[in-house]
Amino acid sequence: MAKGMVVIDVDRCKGCGLCVQVCPVGILQLSPDAFNAKGYHPVMVTEMEKCTGCASCARICPDVVFTVYRKKRVRKSA
Repeated sequence: MAKGMVVIDVDRCKGCGLCVQVCPVGILQLSPDAFNAKGYHPVMVTEMEKCTGCASCARICPDVVFTVYRKKRVRKSA
């Protein structure tokens, strides 16, 4: 079960690859086949179920491409 999820605004992405380098679980890559409206290869998620919701991608992105969601932890009562 995913702990996090990212939503990518593909048309804002300029394909710089910074997010690919900082993703601790290595689930981001630049799309080799797709182009966005600006003609760049945008970033894509390869395995969303491995996303931890750490938001490293969102923090490093100069173009505000990512929206990151995390599941809240449910505390068990004693």
